[in-house]
Amino acid sequence: MAEQILSQEEIDALLNAMDSGEVDLDQKDDKADNVTVKPYDLTAQALTLRDQFDALDEVYDKFVNILNSSLTSSLQRTIGVKLSSKEIVKFGEFLQAFANPTGFVIYSMKPLIGSAMLAMEPKLGFSLIDCMFGGEGKPLPKIREFTEIEKHMLSKIYHTILHDLEMAWKVAYEIKIDIKKTETKPEFVNLVSPSDLVLAFVFEISGEHFSGNIHICTPYLMLEPIKDKLSSRYLREKDRAHVFRDQLGKLLRDTSLNLVAELGTTVYSIRDILELEIGDIIRLPTGPKEPVIINVEKVPKYFGMPGVMNGSKAVKITGLIHNNDDGE
Repeated sequence: MAEQILSQEEIDALLNAMDSGEVDLDQKDDKADNVTVKPYDLTAQALTLRDQFDALDEVYDKFVNILNSSLTSSLQRTIGVKLSSKEIVKFGEFLQAFANPTGFVIYSMKPLIGSAMLAMEPKLGFSLIDCMFGGEGKPLPKIREFTEIEKHMLSKIYHTILHDLEMAWKVAYEIKIDIKKTETKPEFVNLVSPSDLVLAFVFEISGEHFSGNIHICTPYLMLEPIKDKLSSRYLREKDRAHVFRDQLGKLLRDTSLNLVAELGTTVYSIRDILELEIGDIIRLPTGPKEPVIINVEKVPKYFGMPGVMNGSKAVKITGLIHNNDDGE
C-alpha cells in the first residue's frame, strides 16, 4: 500500500481546526469508562492457609477422644464430644459471635509466642455446673451473669479441657499450657488485632438433657513458626520415618558382627618372624591381670578382663572405649 502523506493545504486546515476548537484534543476512551475495579483484600489468606495445618486435625481428633473420657468420668454420666466445624477467620469477626456472658479463657502454649483462647457458650457452662452438683444439666430458662461460685466451678472445667488439649498436642508438637486470664465479657477480650487471622475449631459437647459448644481460637501468627511441622507433608514424612526406623532396628538386631578380644599386641621385625620355629614363645607386653581390648568389626569398643566361664575361655566387659580413649 502506498504511504499516505498529508498535503500542505490539509495540514494548514487541521491546524486551523485545532485552534478554533473544532477538533477535541481531550477525547476519552469509552472503553476505559467501562472498566470496573474489584477490591482485593491482601489479608484474605484463608484459602492459601487451609492446607498448612493438617496436623491440627490429628491433634483435635485426639482431643475429642480424651475430653470425652474425662468429662464422662468426672461428671459420672455419658457425655458426647465431637468436632462441629473449623475455619480461618479474622479475630474481630470471630469475637462478634459471642454475647455477654461467655466463658473466655486466655492461655499460653509454651514455647510458642503469644496467647490462644477457649470460649464456652453460657448455656453449656450452666449445664456443666448443674451436672457437677448432681443435676441433669437442663438449660436455664434465661441466661444471666455467672456468680463467683459458678466461676470457680467453671475454672475446674477449664483446667480439665486445657489439660486434655495439652495431652492431645503431643501427637504433633510438645507444648505446655498455662492459664493467663479468664473473662466473661467479649469487649474485654484482647487476644490479637481484630484484623489478624485465627484458626477457630468448634466442638459440640452434649449430654442427655443439654448440648452446647466450646470454641478453641489459635492465632495464625502463633502457629506460623511451626507451620512446617503441622503440614500434611511433614506428617507423611514422620510416619514414613517411623516405619523405616522400626524396620531398620529389626534388621540391625539380626545382623551378625565379628567380636574379637585382643589379649595383646607386639612388634617384630621381618628378620625375627622368618627365624621363628615351632615351640618358640612370643612375648606380649600385657599380663593376665591387665584389661584387654574388645573389637567390634575391627573397631575398639570395650575394655575387658580375660577369664574362664563354664570351662570355656571368656572375657568380661569392664568398660567402654570412648573417642578420647586410646585403648592403652
